[in-house]
Amino acid sequence: MARGDDTVSEVDWRHYEPLDLTPILAGALDAFYEHGFHGTTVRDIARRVGLTVPALYYHHENKEGVFTALLELGTGDVAWRVRAAAAAGGERPQQQFVNVVEAIVLHTTQRLQLSALDLELRHLSARNRRRYAARRKEIEDLLLGIVQAGVRDGVFTATVPEETARAVLGMCQSIARWYRPDGPLSPADVARRYIDIALLTVGARPGAADRAASTAAQRQAR
Repeated sequence: MARGDDTVSEVDWRHYEPLDLTPILAGALDAFYEHGFHGTTVRDIARRVGLTVPALYYHHENKEGVFTALLELGTGDVAWRVRAAAAAGGERPQQQFVNVVEAIVLHTTQRLQLSALDLELRHLSARNRRRYAARRKEIEDLLLGIVQAGVRDGVFTATVPEETARAVLGMCQSIARWYRPDGPLSPADVARRYIDIALLTVGARPGAADRAASTAAQRQAR
């Protein structure tokens, strides 16, 4: 469930509870993950939940409407977790960066079926694609701000922060293409590996965390 801005600092963004989905959305999520958007029919979704097609249309306008409802759920979930993770990093860009990367990777692996919907965006109408792009841009801008702050504080050496932030975000989201819950890596394992890769991508300097903490302390003292 997505959280409001007033609660993000009070929750554990690493904790995942089972999704609270309607039967229609639960059945559709399984179908889209197994067969993709194009390979899933409204009849298939209705069959999975014991409804007639007209009954399903009573709840959702069409197949894209079901897909969009799931996409909204997924983007809302990752958005509040990323904001909470960044807030938990205090004024330290490197810790904020580590937290945000961890939050994205954990969401991608813990909410794998929702994350995999990102691979099917080409089937959305232009209007719905714009809505999704706006939410994704919020996350990208937050990550970019952290990278830029790290460069200013001398803890990162990225020469093109905009491209670097997009590269890190794309790298993390691509996990949905290969990750399997029954594989050898746990979500925490994947997060640790991708944090290391992401830190190399932004050019984190040795000892950068200590310098970032010192810089933050100096700012507060002014």
